[in-house]
Amino acid sequence: MAEQIVESINVLGEPLQECSRDPVTGFFRNGCCDTSPRDIGSHTVCVIMTTEFLEYSKSVGNDLSTPRPEFGFDGLSHGDRWCLCATRFLQAYKDGMAPRVCLAATHAMAKQYVPIEFLTGCAIDLH
Repeated sequence: MAEQIVESINVLGEPLQECSRDPVTGFFRNGCCDTSPRDIGSHTVCVIMTTEFLEYSKSVGNDLSTPRPEFGFDGLSHGDRWCLCATRFLQAYKDGMAPRVCLAATHAMAKQYVPIEFLTGCAIDLH
């Protein structure tokens, strides 16, 4: 049975854009922040990594910078785009450490966990 992907719509109500293929990201490792009922972490917020955020994330138990070859993970660096768990983004936002967000590549389901005002306040792609 094929995995049921939730409709690929972004927080702006438009078709979901790609977040990153280098490194490849997303729950499905398809470059997009697509989600499904199996994605209990809700990897739906497309963020741009900063050194400060990577250090923060490591300090709260989610080390995204250290390579984990056993999982095919090279580790993230400043400037990389990544589909971050919505609850981790919310935690970082409340701690004043939220990374920048690409709204066009952030799945609409992120709004179930993060107020849209928090996402837009960190957006890189608002006109």
